[in-house]
Amino acid sequence: MPLPPLPSIKTQRKIAVVLSAYDNLIENNSRRIRILEEIARRIYHEWFVAFRYPGHESVPLTGSELGLTPAGWPVVPFTDIADVLSGGTPKTTEPGYWGGKIPFFTPRDAPNALVALRTEKRLTDEGVSRCNSQLYPEGTVFITARGTVGKVVMAGVPMAMNQSCYALRGIELSQEYVVLSLLAQVAYLRANTGGATFDTIIVDTFRRMAVVRPPVELVSAFTEDVRPVLQAVKVTLRAIDNLRSTRDLLLPRLVSGEIDIGDLDIPTGEARALDIAG
Repeated sequence: MPLPPLPSIKTQRKIAVVLSAYDNLIENNSRRIRILEEIARRIYHEWFVAFRYPGHESVPLTGSELGLTPAGWPVVPFTDIADVLSGGTPKTTEPGYWGGKIPFFTPRDAPNALVALRTEKRLTDEGVSRCNSQLYPEGTVFITARGTVGKVVMAGVPMAMNQSCYALRGIELSQEYVVLSLLAQVAYLRANTGGATFDTIIVDTFRRMAVVRPPVELVSAFTEDVRPVLQAVKVTLRAIDNLRSTRDLLLPRLVSGEIDIGDLDIPTGEARALDIAG
């Protein structure tokens, strides 16, 4: 079967302009996500690493195994601030377990962002019932424990999870605090162990992580500041998904001529850039 004829060079240039507009929007949104995540990390660092939180002037610092920490903030294992939960995989040979609507998170699905919205595979309700994973609610913190180790994300939608990850749920503390605290711990361990700790992560890894436990009221105030920032990350990720889907749907329709762009004007600067690229 012969291939359809290619559009004219002029039409190809117009198609490139249309698709470039989508690519530029995607890149702008990606930069926005990086900025938002950096804002969240800096707020966490200011409050819970540098200890310059609201009202810190009235709380003296005192010696602890972690150095100078606010008086009255106990040093505890990470397992005292978050429950560590496991996952599992149903039989891959059972078709009734797969292809449903429930996202199934694995290390391969960890995005370059703090929020995960999509997974490569999906389970049915029966599939979730036949594996060791719960259906974890939105906001659950996942950390990859094997393969690509130490990636930390929040579930942007309810998800199940395989056995190569752990799920964390805060004990009286918000998921926003848990995810940023865990990110700080992972960064510290990587910086001080040369990466050796991250061949794998086990439950004892969390028991050995020593952290300060701030007052619940302070974490609540922190969460009020940070939650809108992380929510904006999620909204922007959804916008990127929509832009990519629209771009990918447009491409074959533009090439086939189903969508007529004959009247589209190419700005002079963009026309020159296409000439150079060509």
